[in-house]
Amino acid sequence: MPALTKARAAPNAAAMLDAPSEPIVITGRALPEPAADRLLSVVTVTEEELAHAPSRQLDEIVRTVGGVHLFRRSDARSSHPTSQGVTLRGLAGNGASRVLVLLDGVPQADPFGGWIAWTALDPLSLAQVRVTRGGGSVAQGPGALAGTIELTSAADPGIAGALDVGSRAAVDARAAWRGLAGGGLLSLSASAARGDGFIPIVKEDRGPADRRAPYRNASGRLRWSGPVGPATELQVNFSGFRDERERGLSFTASRTEGLDASVRLVGRGRWGWSVLGYGQLRDFESGFAGTDADRTEARRTALQYDVPGRAVGWSAELRPPAPAGLEWRVGLDGRRATGRSEELGSYVATVATRDRKSGGRTFNAGLFAEATVTQGALTLSGAGRVDRWRIADGNYLEQLLTTGATVADQQFPDRFGWRPTARAAAGLTLGQGWSVRSAGYLGWRLPTLNELFRPFRAGSDATAANAFLDSERLSGIEAGLRWEGSGARLELTLFRNRLRDAIANVTLGEGPGVFPGVGFVPAGGAYRQRQNLDAIRSQGIEAEGEVRRGPWTGRVSASLADMEVSASGVAAPLDGLRPAQAPRWTTTASLGWQEQERWATLQARYVGQQYEDDLGSVRLPAALTFDASAGLPLTRRLGLTFRAENLLDKEVAATISGSGVVERATPRTLWLGLVLRP
Repeated sequence: MPALTKARAAPNAAAMLDAPSEPIVITGRALPEPAADRLLSVVTVTEEELAHAPSRQLDEIVRTVGGVHLFRRSDARSSHPTSQGVTLRGLAGNGASRVLVLLDGVPQADPFGGWIAWTALDPLSLAQVRVTRGGGSVAQGPGALAGTIELTSAADPGIAGALDVGSRAAVDARAAWRGLAGGGLLSLSASAARGDGFIPIVKEDRGPADRRAPYRNASGRLRWSGPVGPATELQVNFSGFRDERERGLSFTASRTEGLDASVRLVGRGRWGWSVLGYGQLRDFESGFAGTDADRTEARRTALQYDVPGRAVGWSAELRPPAPAGLEWRVGLDGRRATGRSEELGSYVATVATRDRKSGGRTFNAGLFAEATVTQGALTLSGAGRVDRWRIADGNYLEQLLTTGATVADQQFPDRFGWRPTARAAAGLTLGQGWSVRSAGYLGWRLPTLNELFRPFRAGSDATAANAFLDSERLSGIEAGLRWEGSGARLELTLFRNRLRDAIANVTLGEGPGVFPGVGFVPAGGAYRQRQNLDAIRSQGIEAEGEVRRGPWTGRVSASLADMEVSASGVAAPLDGLRPAQAPRWTTTASLGWQEQERWATLQARYVGQQYEDDLGSVRLPAALTFDASAGLPLTRRLGLTFRAENLLDKEVAATISGSGVVERATPRTLWLGLVLRP
């Protein structure tokens, strides 16, 4: 990414002749990537790859990295917002993310539920997406259980934009402007999209109640980066978004809104340092509905009318001067999240009979240190971290709307403790383009407020909360082999992870019946509760390959993981099973061609079979889909683009209900657009 350089103004013309101007370099970025990161499994999606991707949805782009998968196969235009958690290395699907997603250093997980608002993140405003597989990232904090996805804002000046029209009356518009202002670089970006959507239920299972699932979303961002000292840069960010979508039934509309603000100071002198502070506001509301067996009529089952989430956080890092071949890092960070869910439920003849409120707050703060030594071909790195955590003010209140009588009023005890994290890694350059590396690490994740305190329903199924969930704890090892040369590269990584106290929705009974924490469950429905499993074991291999020959580029990103649950007690029936929402295979292969501003890409994606439920009784079949994109210049800066998602219109099962009704992911979607290049 090119940096923006501005010559500092000289006091007079004579001074300009007598002495060279001193450049001011504005990068808009954090400190350089640490030396220890060279010892990890890292995949980078470049700015060019973001621009040429067949989809403009960031969640679809990150899923092209082998091993990355979201809780559902649907994308952020059609899935429920609470199912947008992301994970890596086969560590099972979850609405809450097991991967830490960062935008310029700021965590993007929802403060209440841990899911990601992908429609708020515009690929057009990014310079790169950096996916680090594996836990133990001591500098990033406890959310990086299975890895990190780091989003870096673009900082090259100019004007860029895109306008696409697509299938089902869809329109997608994006624009960005970056230029000098106030002695620094000012970035403005905005995006908006809408579409009539598709009918989620497959044709053979539909009824009169099923209809299209329209969506609308918009986001905007203002960012300023500039010098405030000889070697100090200030970065200020304000952003906001709104997302509205429906799930293909009456009473299933949802709305998500968010505002973020952050300030970061970066020192690039002999002592490298950075200080970051941020605040986040989230508001969410969603309706839920069910149907009769023939799907003739939708009926409301719940209404989350207010789900506010708030978070404040900070981080600081110091890199003292060190002898050649040595890098030190020390730092601290913390995050405080609060949130609650207010909802109406227990509907009788379209009228809610109960009001439920649940929520609390979480806090964590940690100190870390890392040292990396490079001596010739050998690099060694070691890091350690300790966190203080707290879960407080947990509560659940349920009242009858008709009389105001209290059905349940629970105040859960505060909990707190300490949790260590560590990582050790080594790498050796062998020559002729070959290198090897290895790493061992520990990681952890604090349960979200949603997992701890809010029960929920999905169709006929009901899941109880669990205020006494323990934190998830990961231990893992990996080893990698890399070769690069002659316009080609290949990287293989073997890994083995053990996720102890993994949080899962565990089936404890079947309806009809009345169950604790959820009330009545009808016939055909399942009663579940969030529980800590003994462990999930995951081991496998990842492969990254690229070949460039003239205008042609071929890429492969693949992951094969073998997963197994260890469980006892009430979860004993799950022992030895594969965890839910965890495909063994995820693979993307692409072939690209480019000559100047003409380009074309064909992409194939394969997702292996996975199980919908914890008992492995409902199987989602494997799916192979093809996507394509192409660009043709019209003028020096204006181009014509074509994009095709799911080109062959493959029916991809996203979820299957207990009654066997199949919901599909995005069908074939064609786009024709104009793009304005910077």
